[in-house]
Amino acid sequence: MKVVKFGGSSLASGEQIEKVFNIVVSDSKRKIVVVSAPGKRYPNDCKVTDLLIACAEGYLQHGEAPDLFEAVLERYSSIARELNLSSSIVERIHDDLLTLFQANKNNSEQFLDAIKASGEDNHAKLIAEYFSQQGVEAHYVNPKEAGLFVSNEPGNAQVLPDSYQRLFSLRERSGILIFPGFFGYNEQGEVVTFSRSGSDITGSILANGIKAELYENFTDVNAVYSVNPTIVQNPKEIRELTYREMRELSYAGFSVFHEEALIPAFRAGIPVNVKNTNNPSAPGTRIVNERDNTNGPVIGIASDQGFCSIYVSKYLMNREVGFGRKLLHILERNGLSYEHTPSGIDDISIILRQSQMDHLLEKEIIDQIKQELHADEVKVEHNLALIMVVGKGMRHNIGTMAKASAALERARVNIEMINQGSSEVSMMFGVKEEDEKRAVQAIYEEFFVGVVV
Repeated sequence: MKVVKFGGSSLASGEQIEKVFNIVVSDSKRKIVVVSAPGKRYPNDCKVTDLLIACAEGYLQHGEAPDLFEAVLERYSSIARELNLSSSIVERIHDDLLTLFQANKNNSEQFLDAIKASGEDNHAKLIAEYFSQQGVEAHYVNPKEAGLFVSNEPGNAQVLPDSYQRLFSLRERSGILIFPGFFGYNEQGEVVTFSRSGSDITGSILANGIKAELYENFTDVNAVYSVNPTIVQNPKEIRELTYREMRELSYAGFSVFHEEALIPAFRAGIPVNVKNTNNPSAPGTRIVNERDNTNGPVIGIASDQGFCSIYVSKYLMNREVGFGRKLLHILERNGLSYEHTPSGIDDISIILRQSQMDHLLEKEIIDQIKQELHADEVKVEHNLALIMVVGKGMRHNIGTMAKASAALERARVNIEMINQGSSEVSMMFGVKEEDEKRAVQAIYEEFFVGVVV
């Protein structure tokens, strides 16, 4: 039994939904279909989720947003027309949306979550209707009725452990089950959404819950690429990688998955296959617990911008018991989370997302570090990009760090920071944002040009 998830671009139009239908019915093991809200039909199009957010904000501020409401409804209406569905499904969606927008708005976070989730929820109803019209037994399944309960953290919900046992009973239901992604219900019965790209999380949770043999994730690319194709033209496709490698790459900017999306499937040991809705015969990329074929030390390179470094220097820091704890406590006290802490004998750097600090908070933190820790020097380096070089083969290959550093030297990129994880699955370089693309290109040429992956 398989769980199969389709992203917004795969469900953006009637034509795309016809492709989805043919993919699902071509394999009888595809039992549960997780759907996203309609995505972009063309580059300048607007996703339904974005329309819903704008509409919700209009209702919160002005009590109405008629143009945006009609724009949302028209997206579903156009899909229904393309699929020759009866007007009753559009009327049902209209009534559902109207009820949501007229609901109590005292809790704006809860109101916004309910509106955002309606994108997936109404699309699941429409797609189930289309499957049924094609003569296939298909049923829309509401997450609450299925038992998907989550923590009460709007926009960042976490699945509650006892949900998995309830979800297992979905195996016993007849027909194809169309399940909306992106949200669950808190214990009070209110809608709560996962983080953005949360439909991937839903699919992973369901794969764990029903103990699927495979979780298929359909998107608009043939495979996971070894590097961002907007930085390197025609990059090599990755045929197989581990969950750990995928998480490291996702953390550093890979857009295929949210970094936490696959954790439920990983914990259940369920492999994931990333495939292309527009080219379903392509093998795609498999994500597994362990892989044997290393094909060289590096499997992927990812990068992300928007970081800064707080550099702290103090003579004999290494002899001062509790220095690191006190430093991190200052960050905690100011509500900041950190990413990495490379250190030396007399100095330490704290890498964090610079969007967490404005100028005033930055000055306060510098003053607190100087006053409380009596640091010799404290300075902040802004506008850093982190480049993550990932591959389990690095454990068994000597000189990977040296090769990457030499490639950056040849590209005349100054390294602001180096850090290697203790698992030796990844290494990280900090560079100036303006050097990011040149650095990624240099490392890619070093490890992938002329190398089979």
